[in-house]
Amino acid sequence: MPSKVFSAAIVGLDAQLMEVEVDVSHGLRAFSIVGLPDKAVEESKERIESAIKSSKLLPPRHRAFRILVNLAPADLKKEGSLYDLPIALAFLIASKQTRFESEDKLFLGELSLDGKLRRIKGALSFALLAKKKGFKEIILPKQNAGEAVLIRGLKVIGVESLGESLAYLEGRKPVEPFLVKEESTILEKSDSPDISWIKGQEYAKRALEITAAGGHNLFFFGPPGGGKSLLAKALPSILPPLTFSESLEVTKIYSVAGLMEENQTLINTRPFRSPHHISSEVALIGGGSPPRPGEITLSHRGVLFMDEFPEFHRDVLESLRQPIEDGVISIRRAKYNLTFPSRFMLVAASNPCPCGYLNSPEKPCSCTSSQIAMYKRKLSGPLMDRIDIFIEVPALKYEKLAAPDQKGQSQITRSKVIKAREIQKERFKNDKILVNSEINIPEIKKYCSYDLESQNLLRKYVDSGKLSARGYHRVLKVARTIADLTASDSIKKEHIAEALMYRLKE
Repeated sequence: MPSKVFSAAIVGLDAQLMEVEVDVSHGLRAFSIVGLPDKAVEESKERIESAIKSSKLLPPRHRAFRILVNLAPADLKKEGSLYDLPIALAFLIASKQTRFESEDKLFLGELSLDGKLRRIKGALSFALLAKKKGFKEIILPKQNAGEAVLIRGLKVIGVESLGESLAYLEGRKPVEPFLVKEESTILEKSDSPDISWIKGQEYAKRALEITAAGGHNLFFFGPPGGGKSLLAKALPSILPPLTFSESLEVTKIYSVAGLMEENQTLINTRPFRSPHHISSEVALIGGGSPPRPGEITLSHRGVLFMDEFPEFHRDVLESLRQPIEDGVISIRRAKYNLTFPSRFMLVAASNPCPCGYLNSPEKPCSCTSSQIAMYKRKLSGPLMDRIDIFIEVPALKYEKLAAPDQKGQSQITRSKVIKAREIQKERFKNDKILVNSEINIPEIKKYCSYDLESQNLLRKYVDSGKLSARGYHRVLKVARTIADLTASDSIKKEHIAEALMYRLKE
């Protein structure tokens, strides 16, 4: 009679339940795996053979066994090496070398030739699936147990080898379930530069504060060497810490992408991603085969910094428009439809022209008018209209560069940002919104009321064509954040005026 154990497959960022069925019969030696396996799954036959032999058990090819492994559902592509453990256990049950209850357990793990288990990707997604589907236990490599145990109410058994798995399942050796280590969830460190490293540029630092407080998008432009890149890299130092639910979101993404550091169980610092300008569209938005998250998704709940913004390919830049607006990236292909989260702060930096010295009083520009026009043409109107704050970062004079450091500036600014975020958290507690940049038109009408003076000021900009409908709404979002930084319940004229200053000037 065929045996059956449960495993799972990663589809996008989520796990999907899988059944591993094994039938063993006497006949010509054969070991077949069906159910759309990729090369890594096919090669599991050799790893399982050696691992079972190393565990002092009867391997598949030792006798005249005809072995058929079915990975169901059959129409889902099976990828990776995490099916080694469930296939090996299902074979041992089918060949009557072991016996245990498997209906309430989920199995995952890659086997080495000596039977040891290696770390896998996506452990947090598998744990979420196990909890959702009502499994009592998840059995996986010990290196992944600390990650899976973040999901409460699930018994997580971390094992080091196939032999230890069998000893536990057969009741010969007790294995204590993993427990959450509280200190691992609150430890936070950041290697970001302090704002005090940046001399002068007070206008830009104020823009960073507003960006961090409301989760807005920011565009720096100016000559080379003014501090645009350093300003962007200092942004994480003033961002509030991730909440536990945000940490789970980010950890799930990085776990599936295989970017978790060794012995890391929870990501508790906000992501900062800085792709090179030669990055492809797929590298930025995600996709491929198998589909994997791109830089946009890896920046979720953090910062996506795009230096030399106009140097990116036009198609790459235009692909930012939908995720900036919707907070998700939808990938539609013939074989799958996936949605990746993309709530990030876009920080872009650009020179005014290819040489960087257009309109500079000190250095003449060496670019031709056609080069300048081609450079600026990369930045389309619809894309730039989705950016909230535009800041010119001028070259610095010696007096500014030689000024003494203002130590602890990041901590002071961060405390103000955290207070503003707490105000937003309380305001949006019933709306499933975290920051002002995420609000839509109904919430703007509800939370962004302003007085008659502000109305007249906005009318002037809208009626003159300097402010589009989208720009109008983004000005209100920024003004709401500026008001929150001053703990003001209503948006005042000075808040609107400051927000308008940050729109791109023609």
